[in-house]
Amino acid sequence: MNIDAPRPPIADQKIAVVGAGCAGLAAARTLQDGGARVTVFDKSRGVGGRMATRRIDDRRFDHGAQFFTARGEAFQDRVAGLQAGGALAPWLARWGHYDGARLQALAIDEPRFVGVNGMSTVPQALATGLHIVLNAEITDLSRANERWNLDCATDADTTGFDAVILAVPSPQAVPLLTGITDFAADVAAATYAPCWAVMARFASQLPLGYDAISLDDGVIRWAARNGSKPGFAAGSETWVLHATPEWSLANIEESADAVGDILVDHFQQLFGIAQVPDHTVAHRWRYALVVASAGEPFFWDPILKIGACGDWCLGPRVEAAFDSGLALARHLIGPAT
Repeated sequence: MNIDAPRPPIADQKIAVVGAGCAGLAAARTLQDGGARVTVFDKSRGVGGRMATRRIDDRRFDHGAQFFTARGEAFQDRVAGLQAGGALAPWLARWGHYDGARLQALAIDEPRFVGVNGMSTVPQALATGLHIVLNAEITDLSRANERWNLDCATDADTTGFDAVILAVPSPQAVPLLTGITDFAADVAAATYAPCWAVMARFASQLPLGYDAISLDDGVIRWAARNGSKPGFAAGSETWVLHATPEWSLANIEESADAVGDILVDHFQQLFGIAQVPDHTVAHRWRYALVVASAGEPFFWDPILKIGACGDWCLGPRVEAAFDSGLALARHLIGPAT
């Protein structure tokens, strides 16, 4: 993959970004700031991917990514700007760990950030000012007259793009790349584990003493009280439970209703909770956690002008997705002059 081939000026290039998660939004924002004409396509009803918030009646649940850290300079700068704008804040939770026998306090050594009013607030802020087409699943790519055309059931313009960036989970990128570019095999080497998430609403506060709990358990690996997050309704007793990757994979085709019952029952048994939730909903994330990353910040074919980025390039963190999208966009823009 010759990523060092000469690059034309990005200004006024028409670029399609497929995927409105953190990687896609980082790439799109950077390219647009560099003068490109960018359109972002996403098959979902909203931006953010796994940085998602679900509303059930008058309560909200962060049922995907639970928090993120900021370690690198570029992401720290972006986080600082979003925090100044009120989109995110540190999560001042009571952190706990269940080791299979006891639930005890867990010390954390760096701030953990969340979106104010829900994790989806962060990608919504990143998406401000971008041209985004939602409910638009890209099913195929074709090339004519050295331009890219996208197959999609939408009224939006899907033809004549100078370049295409795929910012979707690697298993979704591979079918679009296979037969087009040699780096499809490298993308296929990156793998994900699934995760069943359960959202449960209780009438009164549970006597646990912690807001965010990591677990050494064969069924549940994470439990969080949403009401402890900034912007959420004070005193609202809403919990998100994440199953382990192993349990999720073994039960990937189970019904959502059954999964909700199993995880809530197990949660109650682990911590001696007698109270029964008055509402339970389960959501299946097929591509939740990067297991094996590609080991490259991004992929780019300079001849065909097609690339791919995402957390699967670097690792299972929100910052990895941001860094991947940013790195690909900066590569296309080229060095500052």
